[in-house]
Amino acid sequence: MSTEFPTDVKYTKDHEWVRVQGNVIVIGLTNHAQKQLGDVVYVELPKEGDTFEANEPFGSVESVKAVSEVYAPVSGKVVRVNGALNDSPETVNDDPYGDGWFIELQPSGSGQLDELLDSSAYASYVKEEASE
Repeated sequence: MSTEFPTDVKYTKDHEWVRVQGNVIVIGLTNHAQKQLGDVVYVELPKEGDTFEANEPFGSVESVKAVSEVYAPVSGKVVRVNGALNDSPETVNDDPYGDGWFIELQPSGSGQLDELLDSSAYASYVKEEASE
């Protein structure tokens, strides 16, 4: 399995990843995105209980290069926030698909995940984007 594009997650064109765990989804920033951003110095995340529509910004990531918003891949309610990122935002760089996760969201509808990309489609998208 490639560490660049793990196959156990789905992807968005905004460079978030989504892992389904029971009735919630875990959301984080892809390895590709964290490399583009450089060293992450601050992560702003929502509060538990906040609700978001699909494609609505739920937080931001600040790096030495830029500040980027992160988007909810599906509509839902935040059930857990990775508070460890407050003290260790660099975890987003060190372990983007593991301890660098952002939030757990309880989706408000079914079928929304079907619109996300699998690893090969995301890899193609990243390659395409890089050649523009």
